[in-house]
Amino acid sequence: MVSAVKSMLAVAVIASVACSAYAVQCYICDSVTNPKCGQKFEASDDMKYDCARVSPPRFLQNFFNVHNATGCMRKVLDIPGHPQVIRGCFYGDVSNTQSGCQADPSLPFVKQLSCDVCSGNLCNGTSATAPIAAAIVLFFALARMLS
Repeated sequence: MVSAVKSMLAVAVIASVACSAYAVQCYICDSVTNPKCGQKFEASDDMKYDCARVSPPRFLQNFFNVHNATGCMRKVLDIPGHPQVIRGCFYGDVSNTQSGCQADPSLPFVKQLSCDVCSGNLCNGTSATAPIAAAIVLFFALARMLS
């Protein structure tokens, strides 16, 4: 009976990890409306989003047919005299960021200073190793429980 419960628990954990593997999670915020989103980033749960539930910006939808986020990004913009940090989902090829990092054409006076793209969950914050560490701990806990 105990081994059947362990097997069912293992299947449930593996299924939940597999389902979440297809959805990229990113921090979404901007430093204008949230000072914690700036250069000195202070993560909070209300900034975490599942990018499968977030639509790409309109100007990217018109540029190429993109529906699913492939990673996270962190942009630094210069709005005449005021640097702004924007964190969000990235749509496009992570290895070729030119199209996905393009600036919004409806904001001609905004200069883009940088655009950093990454492909891990919540990697556009400062603690990119936290999700990996949690997965490793979960794996070893499950292995110990099943042994």
